[in-house]
Amino acid sequence: MYPTLLLLHSWTRWFVLIFGIIAFLRALSGWLGRKPYTGADNGMGAAFVGSMHLQLLLGLILYFGASPFAARAMENMGAAMKDAELRFWGVEHIVTMVLAVVAAQIGRSTSKKAADAVLKHKRAAIWFGIAILLVLLMIPWGIWNPARPLFRF
Repeated sequence: MYPTLLLLHSWTRWFVLIFGIIAFLRALSGWLGRKPYTGADNGMGAAFVGSMHLQLLLGLILYFGASPFAARAMENMGAAMKDAELRFWGVEHIVTMVLAVVAAQIGRSTSKKAADAVLKHKRAAIWFGIAILLVLLMIPWGIWNPARPLFRF
């Protein structure tokens, strides 16, 4: 079960990034270009937030049930905080990614409630930008956190 969940979680990140970058760029373009807020803008925001929720669900299942890294970290959180890799998987990755999902959801919710199109785009651009930045910081690229394969098979 763990390998399958890890594979799904690994591949879903690319949907999150693709939808997130497109949603952010559409929102930024709409905000700066003072464009109308279209169904495509709404749909891309929904795709981004939906993919974030799916990714969060997979991540929580891994964290609380399948990941040996999370299990080791939770066995002794004090010791995990002294081990960079365990600290990353046991605390930093999950906390930051949950915050990214919250930011994406705030962007979607507040943009839908805004009265005018430019404000919709502005709110979406700011919050989606924050979410994408947090996601990019916590993907295990191997630069400032543990390296993991970019594509699992």
